[in-house]
Amino acid sequence: MDTTTTLSLFLPLQTSASAKLSIDTTNNLIFHYLVRDTLVHLTLTERSYPKRLAFLYLDEIADAFLESLVNDHGESGWRTALATTARPYAFIKFDLIIQRRRKDFVDPTSRQNTTKLNEDLADIQSIMRKNINEVLDRGEKLENVGNISSNLVKESKKFKWGAKKLTWQAMVNQYGPVVAAGGFVGFVLFMK
Repeated sequence: MDTTTTLSLFLPLQTSASAKLSIDTTNNLIFHYLVRDTLVHLTLTERSYPKRLAFLYLDEIADAFLESLVNDHGESGWRTALATTARPYAFIKFDLIIQRRRKDFVDPTSRQNTTKLNEDLADIQSIMRKNINEVLDRGEKLENVGNISSNLVKESKKFKWGAKKLTWQAMVNQYGPVVAAGGFVGFVLFMK
């Protein structure tokens, strides 16, 4: 692999917030990588190999590697052990697990891999259904809020009319007797 290919492979790792990425090469091959817990899990497949299956493979490798680290160094110590590892190939013993998992994923058309893909798609489908149901529930709630706000507008118009009516009645109660007395005095004076 030349320097340009290597740089194009690892530059997105620094700038991308994505946990999963596939990078095409010019050799009809694709690099797939998964970033989890500051670890980069990388695999190289042919272009015809299903991406979803490649990421399922990387998920299993990541799970198995983290499980191995936790078993060896404990729940709180594996990050420290990983950060302080100074020698290359410190985790070479994990190669056996990688090779076993690789054998499971070699044939994308095998029954086991088809089942894994179907399970993954079923999980995605259930998540999408849940999201759609939540959006529909929000839509219903928004519709209810719209109904409530239109009722509030109607009630506020009634309140406004009632307030005007009460204001008018208060003015009549306050100035009515004075006007009536003045009218009566005026009438009496006019009649004389």
